[in-house]
Amino acid sequence: MRKIGFVMMTVLAAGFASFASSVPARADDYPWCTQGRSVGYPGDCSYQTYAQCMASASGRNLYCGINPRFAFAQERRGRRVYRDPYPQW
Repeated sequence: MRKIGFVMMTVLAAGFASFASSVPARADDYPWCTQGRSVGYPGDCSYQTYAQCMASASGRNLYCGINPRFAFAQERRGRRVYRDPYPQW
């Protein structure tokens, strides 16, 4: 009986530790994508510089293009403040 309780506590502690330390994935839109027939469109967009992209595309029959999500992304705006057009004085 003691062993079952110890095993249950160990499993719960391990589960809690893995859940507590997990960090949500961070999606970054990098400006350069390798594009071509084998990777589709927009391609593999994991390159911060054109040189990195070209080095990866070299010898793979790919080319580098600008990431459309990066190129056409809207700028982040500050917090909107709504003002009453007819203030109650």
